Amino acid sequence: MRVVNLFLVLILTAAATLLSQSPKVLMPEDLFRRNIGSREQMNKQFPPHKIVGNLYYVGTESLASFLIVTPAGDILINSAYEVTVPVIRDSVENLGFHFSDIKILLGSHAHADHMQGDALVKQLTGAKLMVMQEDIPALLKIMPGGKPQVVDRILHDGDEVSLGGTTLVAHLTPGHTRGCTTWSTKIDGYNIVVICSVGVNPGYQLVNNKDVPHIADEYIHSFALLRSLPCDIPLGSHPAMYNMMEKYAKLGKTATNPFIDPEGYKKEIDINEQAFTLRRAEQMKAAK
Repeated sequence: MRVVNLFLVLILTAAATLLSQSPKVLMPEDLFRRNIGSREQMNKQFPPHKIVGNLYYVGTESLASFLIVTPAGDILINSAYEVTVPVIRDSVENLGFHFSDIKILLGSHAHADHMQGDALVKQLTGAKLMVMQEDIPALLKIMPGGKPQVVDRILHDGDEVSLGGTTLVAHLTPGHTRGCTTWSTKIDGYNIVVICSVGVNPGYQLVNNKDVPHIADEYIHSFALLRSLPCDIPLGSHPAMYNMMEKYAKLGKTATNPFIDPEGYKKEIDINEQAFTLRRAEQMKAAK
């Protein structure tokens, strides 16, 4: 009997060890909370910093904005909320650049926390706003203070945006929004991908969606497309998508740039695809 009990103890211990070593399964709500953070974090300035070459971070603790500096003017990706625009401007100027030098304004997707500030940025800088065609209807509904959004160039999947020697490619990665746009570029020899989002927000209907019948197929397409992109430095519309805070803490303390993280890129796609698959399975079961 003592031998049997000891055997059971060993089995249970081994099982507990394996469970503790297994990666935690994150549900869509977990990823949503991780990305959004608190209301304070959305508008709290994060120390602006250089990521690599002419690419800089100028966003907040939970909303990512990126500045690409070129001899012909600058590119801003994501204006965030309208109230966040002064925070972004301060970050740009703290780096020694001029907010008025922004010539092109891009976005990840037409949600207010990423593109509500577009009209104000255009007003302050005269920048040209370029938006993926499928996201324009949603963007036009975002009118802070009644200000209309004026799109200067309509983008399509695979279009290039170039300025001063830097070229970005717009990849349509729908699901999170119809025109969710992932940006890729190459700087100092590194492949950089700014993931739009493949998160399934709370309330998203993946099965029997009357407004977007093929939404699940759009997500599946986006996961496959993201996996096909070469990536050395992953970034995202929310800094938590690429562990910015942890990496920033290592800047200047390691021999290599901590933002170089090809495995982290794959992991981010994996955990979002797993969350999508679980939520879709739940909804398919409920639909039966």
